[in-house]
Amino acid sequence: MQHIVDELKSLADPAIAQHSLRFFKTGPGEYGEGDCFLGIRVPILRRVAREHKALPLQDAVALLQSPWHEVRLVALLLLISIYRAARTDRERTAVYRAYLSHAARINNWDLVDLSSEHVVGAHLFTRDRSPLFRLVRSRNLWKRRIAVLATFHFIRRGDCSTTLELAEHLLTDPEDLMHKATGWMLREVEKRDGAAARAFLTKHSREMPRTMLRYAIERMPEPERRSWLTR
Repeated sequence: MQHIVDELKSLADPAIAQHSLRFFKTGPGEYGEGDCFLGIRVPILRRVAREHKALPLQDAVALLQSPWHEVRLVALLLLISIYRAARTDRERTAVYRAYLSHAARINNWDLVDLSSEHVVGAHLFTRDRSPLFRLVRSRNLWKRRIAVLATFHFIRRGDCSTTLELAEHLLTDPEDLMHKATGWMLREVEKRDGAAARAFLTKHSREMPRTMLRYAIERMPEPERRSWLTR
């Protein structure tokens, strides 16, 4: 495990790290406060993860404890790989539980967005989805984002119902990052089931945060976007 950390440190770029500190809002009071960056582009991190895809689950979980953002990202890519390679439901459940047990370490939007649908969404697609409704009521921003982004797995397979249910819970969410995430998922719903998306907007557009609405209607024809925004 340590050899992966050492490899990533050898790939560090201080200039990229400085940019990442600003881009991922790591200052006092910001959503990524205190996060640490080595400065490595995502394609390189994906390559490192592919090269170590045989790493055991417990080692991937250990990497997830790292203070370095990029090490945690590689850990999540490894969890995805381990989940997909699992041969039994017991093995897949172990990855899913490890993911949620360490959700506090999945603590920025990129970490959530690249992993949630592939572990949480994939695992719950044919199972009881009540864990998502517990997550969406969490005080933790990232757990709420995990919940709604997990449904991207469902949307891609033509099941939009859970996304719409969770979106109702998130109409009053205080965080702009959740407005963007929910609006994004509503936009994905609209691509596949325009009637369902428009029914949701008809019911809720007047109470939706403006950012959520703008994201939801982003791909609609301009006249229709104007119509929704002036309601």
